[in-house]
Amino acid sequence: MTAELVRGQNHPLSQARVEIRVSAGTPVLALASACDDTGRLAGPESVAHPGARSLPGLEVPETVAGEHRFAVDLDAVAPSVHRLGVVLVLPPGGPARFGAVPASYVAVADPEGAELAGYTLTGLDAETAVVALELYRRQGAWKVRAVGQGYAGGLGALLADAGLGAPAATALADVATGMVPSGDITLAALPTAAPPTVPHGVRAPQDAAAGAAPATPPPPLPAPGVPYPGTPGAAAGPASADTIGGPPTIDYAHPRRRRTTTEPPEPGPRAVPSPEADRAPDPVAGDASGWSLEERLYNQVWGMFEDLARSVAAYRSACDFAESRMDRELDEALSDPRHRLGGSGNAARDAARARHDELVAQAKAVLDRDLAQLVAESEVVEPALPAPYARWANPVWHGHAVPEEAPLALRLGDLHLPERPDLRIPMLVRAPLERGLWIDNGRTGSEAAMTMDTDRLRRAAMDMAVAHAVRLLAVHPGGRFSVHVIDAAGAGTASLAPLVAAGVLAGPPAAGATGVTGTLEALTRRVDLVQMAVRAGAPEDLPPDVDLADQLLIVHDFPHGFDDRAVTRLRYLADEGPAVGVHLLMVADRDEASAYGPLLDPLWRSLMRLSPVPDNHLADPWVGHAWTFEPDLPPPGSRVLEQTLERIAAHRRDARP
Repeated sequence: MTAELVRGQNHPLSQARVEIRVSAGTPVLALASACDDTGRLAGPESVAHPGARSLPGLEVPETVAGEHRFAVDLDAVAPSVHRLGVVLVLPPGGPARFGAVPASYVAVADPEGAELAGYTLTGLDAETAVVALELYRRQGAWKVRAVGQGYAGGLGALLADAGLGAPAATALADVATGMVPSGDITLAALPTAAPPTVPHGVRAPQDAAAGAAPATPPPPLPAPGVPYPGTPGAAAGPASADTIGGPPTIDYAHPRRRRTTTEPPEPGPRAVPSPEADRAPDPVAGDASGWSLEERLYNQVWGMFEDLARSVAAYRSACDFAESRMDRELDEALSDPRHRLGGSGNAARDAARARHDELVAQAKAVLDRDLAQLVAESEVVEPALPAPYARWANPVWHGHAVPEEAPLALRLGDLHLPERPDLRIPMLVRAPLERGLWIDNGRTGSEAAMTMDTDRLRRAAMDMAVAHAVRLLAVHPGGRFSVHVIDAAGAGTASLAPLVAAGVLAGPPAAGATGVTGTLEALTRRVDLVQMAVRAGAPEDLPPDVDLADQLLIVHDFPHGFDDRAVTRLRYLADEGPAVGVHLLMVADRDEASAYGPLLDPLWRSLMRLSPVPDNHLADPWVGHAWTFEPDLPPPGSRVLEQTLERIAAHRRDARP
């Protein structure tokens, strides 16, 4: 499975032989740089380009093309090399900037062709050269990191930032991009180790007019697959001027979602910035792909979920980078005898901390911009959600009627991150449920649960289960969903009262060991019969007493009232039930079932754990953040559950023959 990286994220490489794959939105040059552990180039010979294609362990393509592939043997890399950078460069005569072409995609694959990690280069604008990926050595093992650092000043600025002196960087950039033949300049004679005036990783300030006219027109862009000028034997074009760009423009919006910022105008003598052009358009509910509004809203919510995950990941990664760089600079300052003897150590430390604070402030500004946009989108999307996706406080429930079709998804609660706790993302799961649910009413599950009284916690867990049951009944067509309850000790009577009073349960809550056995036996029989009918290709031949509606079984206070045979049947329903329309909702404390030991471990793992109190036990599928889950319950004093149940019961009465 491909690990989809965001800027700054890394991924381990388990194999020494890998393949770099580049899929660009326009023909580009693919280069490679070999740096030491500080990210510095030893000299021009540390860059592989069409004029000198080979480095130990790799050989870059000699052509300009939209697709590139080249192999890397990490075992053959020189011991002094700790970072291998994959560099993409726009050739002369092509597009003026990466922001004017579709986003490029760079991946690392194993020798069999399976992609291990990939990165989509978003957020580029005026840059013409970019370090896309970096293979780096850490404690004897290799990893890949998504870099995405672009340079408006082109390859010359990139190489200068990596430690080459300005003459060598400019000359090498001209050779690599085909501006002069590789034999016309002796690169080794040029200075290469001029100390940088800015810390590594931060581009130098602009020292020439951006957009300065080239000295002579650049050569035309060769066709894909044609050897590029600068390759030995290829024709060379004339030289051009180069500039160093300003600070990068970063945009962490995911490429699969619609862009919410306008494309900047092409640079020109009459281009005048417009405040309206820079302002993001107003968000619109349903602004996603899909056949219906319900599907578009579902995809939009998941897009917001992913955007928030990636924006926070980029911010945290930038903060980690700033912290590690400050630590390195502080170590260098403390280890330099000149700082200790000359009294300049305090100034060096203050400068390192100031650079750290500046980087963090820049990352925070980007995060705040993204969060503001997501908050605005949430304020538009939340009121437009249909009943299956809506909070219980949403006015949509006041006019809700029993639908004619089953829902696409269901809301289980809200998710948020500590960077913006008030930005709540609806937690939507596809229907029908592929896994059972487990509402943990134990006090050891989270810190919030430990501070709560046991009786209150158990009541909150059962109230949450009832709210889920009412939602399932309300958003499915009449007669398409049946709810069964096992409450062996009768401890959930108060919470179950609305369901019992409305008469919407399939039968009275099962109590005692006899009730537990009877309910589980009936549902197990239904699963067996439906499975046999489906396998035989004759689902219409089911016995008339088999309820064809989907079934929800609420189990309260497990394992009270369960013997070994009942436990086995419960595990069977959890494993086999969802495929044939039997779903499990457990309200239980795992510690109370500890007497069964590892026998019940598969049961707990098969269920999605939820909490009746805020708890950060859920992770997203993109970057693995720990999200805080909060259940969605009716507002205090609201009768929305009772009113919804009354409408369900009235619909059932009207539908009876």
